[in-house]
Amino acid sequence: MTDTGVHTIEAAGRRAPLVVAVLCFGGLCAALMQTLVIPIQGELPRLLGTSVSNASWVVTVTLLGGAVAMPVAGRLGDIYGKRRALIASAAVLIIGSLICALANSIVPMLAGRALQGMAMGYIPVAISMVREVTPPAMATTAIATLSATLGVGGAIGLPLSAWVVQEHNWHLLFWLSAVLSALVLVTSMTLLPRTHVSVSATFDATGAIGLAIGLVVSLVGLSKASVWGWGSPVTWGCIGGGLLVLAVWARFESHRVEPLVDITATLRRPVLLTNIAAILVGVGMMAQAIVIPQLLEMPAVTGYGLGQNLLQTGLWMAPGGLMMMAMAPVSSRIIRMFGAKIALAIGGLVLSMGYLIGLFMMGAPWQLLIATIVASSGVGIGYAAMPTLILENTPAHESGSAVGINTLARSIGTTLAGALMATLLTSRTTVLAPGTPAIPTEGAFQLCFLFGAIASLIGAAVALTATPRRELVHASR
Repeated sequence: MTDTGVHTIEAAGRRAPLVVAVLCFGGLCAALMQTLVIPIQGELPRLLGTSVSNASWVVTVTLLGGAVAMPVAGRLGDIYGKRRALIASAAVLIIGSLICALANSIVPMLAGRALQGMAMGYIPVAISMVREVTPPAMATTAIATLSATLGVGGAIGLPLSAWVVQEHNWHLLFWLSAVLSALVLVTSMTLLPRTHVSVSATFDATGAIGLAIGLVVSLVGLSKASVWGWGSPVTWGCIGGGLLVLAVWARFESHRVEPLVDITATLRRPVLLTNIAAILVGVGMMAQAIVIPQLLEMPAVTGYGLGQNLLQTGLWMAPGGLMMMAMAPVSSRIIRMFGAKIALAIGGLVLSMGYLIGLFMMGAPWQLLIATIVASSGVGIGYAAMPTLILENTPAHESGSAVGINTLARSIGTTLAGALMATLLTSRTTVLAPGTPAIPTEGAFQLCFLFGAIASLIGAAVALTATPRRELVHASR
């Protein structure tokens, strides 16, 4: 079976830079949707005529859609062709964006945001496609650049969305995302090559449903833990119930002839440890994305807040995302010289350094800018190394699924970071004046920086134990 398209894979080899550019553009647009609604998050209850609790699902449902879509899209790409899977993801993004653009109530907005989240499936498929359509000398840099779009999209999305909301109607956010999605669809259809499908298999729909149920239930528990409380039976019921479903799902998958996810391959030491490190680096990445904006926007009257508005905050954060992209050639050189395992460990160490800078330098926006740039450099190196490690230890016919699971692990890390940072920030609070809401103390922010540094260091240590086992890959082929 071969994928359809107007270009052959041989032609793509000659036009690899253009193909990579298309893939990066698609990945960036998919990632941009994650931060699209942050500028209007506080206004969503009024805009959609709903409660604060219901409005919070506009952010959560996007995360859940992405978590489910990433491994599923990866497997669909392995079976039916990566170009087809990429085109489908772009089409889903268009539909989701149009639904959100026309929405004035909570239900259609949730449906649209879920579809926008599902478009995150574009990223793991694109990463796995790079290995097939680029020359070996270019593949590492291309994967590093594509991996960086996860951070760049979010970093660009915040100031862009803040500016649009400040100057125009909030619906324009989603009309713009629909236009970008249409460009992704057109470029994916016309410029991406067809790739040879090396596996003849049927899609494991039962496995996909089981994975979706387990992920959604457990991630809902994690993402809502700070609201429901860590001591709430509902919180632990969701987390425990979701993990139980995932355990049953893993056992079911291990006995399938054509599983959605090859459990045996996922449990191999280099793959398993890389995914664990991905969770920890994901925690590290998201911690600074949550904590630093809050510190920048905290009122200056507190003595430690920096009094920036949303647009200013987005502009202070944007260079960090751009640094991830700028680190792509550096990451590639580190990987070629020392290997992906060492690169992942270096990424964790640099990320922890960024947090330590933030811990001791948080008195001015430019100081937090330095901390953000250093931390983002570490994330860029780490994110480039992860898919390389996964691809080195995974058969080609399972590459999409394996990269999808790794991308899912990063997403789990960011979800966990959101819950833990919210808990830490509310553990030490103060009230500026009677009748005003409690706000985090300076010590709470410092505690978050310290936690991020520790998580990143642990991620680096885990990475050092992820010794590649290439003989397993060759044997499976």
